[in-house]
Amino acid sequence: MFELLGIAPQALFGQLLLGLINGAFYAMLSLGLAVIFGLLNVINFTHGAQYMMGAFCAWMLLNWAGVPYWGALILAPIIIGAFGILLEKVFLKRLYHLDHLYGLLLTFGLALIIEGVFRKQFGSSGLPYANPIPGGTRLDFMFLPWYRGWVVVASLVICLGTWFLIERTKLGSYLRAATERPDLVQAFGINVPRMITLTYGFGVGLAALAGVLAAPIYSVNPLMGSNLIIIVFAVVVIGGMGSIMGAIVTGFGLGIIEGLTKVFYPEASNTVIFIIMAIVLMLKPAGLFGTPK
Repeated sequence: MFELLGIAPQALFGQLLLGLINGAFYAMLSLGLAVIFGLLNVINFTHGAQYMMGAFCAWMLLNWAGVPYWGALILAPIIIGAFGILLEKVFLKRLYHLDHLYGLLLTFGLALIIEGVFRKQFGSSGLPYANPIPGGTRLDFMFLPWYRGWVVVASLVICLGTWFLIERTKLGSYLRAATERPDLVQAFGINVPRMITLTYGFGVGLAALAGVLAAPIYSVNPLMGSNLIIIVFAVVVIGGMGSIMGAIVTGFGLGIIEGLTKVFYPEASNTVIFIIMAIVLMLKPAGLFGTPK
């Protein structure tokens, strides 16, 4: 097997695959954050905890109710999305007209509470979740596990479908209009508060869906969200706060860059995303796809 840039092709393409997988989760989580911030103007620090809840919900459905992975892909986002709607009704709706800091502090506190409850109940060690698509295929340059390929394809479909829904449909135009002129949208007979509530539930459901996809790859544990949320916020900042396409492109792109960094300069792999964020903020404070206000 030939050497490519002094690196064995198996190592290079293996890290690229890992980068794509990480990028898939970065994209899905940052997409949910972008939807919530772009349409509701709330910085949702609970997003990592809701991602973790999606993974735990899939684990509970499998081990307590016998619901397989494919059923959990549908049920877990609905269940955790309903929990998100409850949070919005009880807490967040009171903060929409206040400074972003209030929402950030509230959701950060809620994330700590949720994580603490799960740590108390399940401990900090990971819980296994069976691979629903075992096996893979041997390519000339790497081994491709079927499930990891499925995660990349599914996340692409979900991300692009969400972008199309928000940017290219009448429902999406109503959502965007409601953030700018809720009084005008209300005059057309549209229930704006209900639309906002469902939008938040949709964003939370995206986080939970990412958690279900992650459950067979990573161990299901209460810390999985807090370990990821800082990186996801960096992805959102680089792409542009509230930018749907920015979240998708930046999530996948940074995942690939992180994977390549692990091959060529492993010492920088944990900081490369934050270095890129600092450079982008210096050159374009609104982010790569953001609009200056």
